[in-house]
Amino acid sequence: MNGSWTPAAHGRVFPVTNPATGAVITEVADMTVEDAGAAIDGAIAAQAQWRERSGKERAAVLRAWHAKLKEHREAIAALITEEQGKPLSEARGEVEFGASFVEWFAEEAKRLYGDLIPGPTGDRRFVVVKQPIGVCAAITPWNFPLAMITRKVAAALAAGCSMVVKPSEETPLTALMAAQLATEAGVPDGLINVVTTLDAPGVGELFCRHEKVRKISFTGSTRVGKLLLERSAPGLKKVSLELGGNAPFIIFEDADLERAIEGVVAAKYRNSGQTCVCANRIFVHEAVHDAFVEGLSQRIVELRLGNGADETVTQGPLINERAVEKAEALVEDALARGAQLECGGGRWHPEAAWFEPTVLTSVDRSMRIANEEAFAPIAPVFRFRNDDEALEMANDTAYGLMAYLYTSDVSRMWHFGERLEVGMVGINEGVISSELAPFGGIKESGIGREGSKYGIDEYVEIKQLCFGGLRPS
Repeated sequence: MNGSWTPAAHGRVFPVTNPATGAVITEVADMTVEDAGAAIDGAIAAQAQWRERSGKERAAVLRAWHAKLKEHREAIAALITEEQGKPLSEARGEVEFGASFVEWFAEEAKRLYGDLIPGPTGDRRFVVVKQPIGVCAAITPWNFPLAMITRKVAAALAAGCSMVVKPSEETPLTALMAAQLATEAGVPDGLINVVTTLDAPGVGELFCRHEKVRKISFTGSTRVGKLLLERSAPGLKKVSLELGGNAPFIIFEDADLERAIEGVVAAKYRNSGQTCVCANRIFVHEAVHDAFVEGLSQRIVELRLGNGADETVTQGPLINERAVEKAEALVEDALARGAQLECGGGRWHPEAAWFEPTVLTSVDRSMRIANEEAFAPIAPVFRFRNDDEALEMANDTAYGLMAYLYTSDVSRMWHFGERLEVGMVGINEGVISSELAPFGGIKESGIGREGSKYGIDEYVEIKQLCFGGLRPS
């Protein structure tokens, strides 16, 4: 906080554990609401000076932070694997992904363009300028402990804002390392403050009611997102929410089946199924259903489970025991209602948070797995007969974050791409996230966009300047 390591006011700490082993890595400060208030005070003071810096000056600082993240790529990746569990290869990919947002918004800091609007009369002109919204707060999840922070913080800093971050209590170490590297890179004290705490409700409530916090960015569950939106309403804060998903993955009869199977592996089993854009419901045309299931099952048994620190491992653990229990319950419910187990289906190891990559068939919409975000390596496969049925099934959810479709028919690509009720569509592609493109959902999957040229707009206010009396004398 404010550029220095700060203990909690009451001195309490909490442990951070490795989900692959259950071992305690270290302990971090368990900050109070009062501590979070001090972080906000520091952010207020820092932002007052930062907003006066030019876009070019902000860009130089962000580029230095980007260089630090790249320089320490291996150390950050090892830390992500240790506290979050994903394989090292994926952790390295996250460092590159997270750093890319810092580089992108460094450039966008110089491009906060406004407009000149002709006036209604000859002696008037309108100028539109974009100004930083002020102090911002971010609440981030554990599944991407670096990237979920950098794509919020970098955009805020580029716009001239400061940020107070509450990372997940499961993965606070990556957030602290990112902030330390930012300080070493020359980011002014107080611009990035990390509040580690077990009191998420209390700190979240403070963010919502504090009059100087003008923007909240949250990635997490739909239930908590709705609560934050409700609590922020009295102060009319700007809120962006990236919430739950129930992504359909549609495979048509004319799809390249091998490519579709690899797409499912990427979209479903990456990070052991713990991403918000995971393929949650796999719809396969009846003409290719059996061939797809056979091919996917063969591919899944090739995945290697283990501690992500082992370079040969491709599937790490789930984040904690609760996640394993939920996965077990979803599979048990599906089997009780008539689903068939093709592979996997249970715990892989009794002493840590492991769950086998799983494929279920004969799945229908009465099952919990069809209606809940699994956040586990479970692929439920549905049959469909025609395009109308596929579209109806895909849109039959309250969520609208991500969808995937595999087909060789360009007309079908456009038809489904425009009619799927989601914020993002992967067409013959299982991995779509990039700093270049807007990320976000519709319906109960969220509000606002992150990344791309649109991401910085979440941290600015638009102001009109009207110039009158411009006729020459």
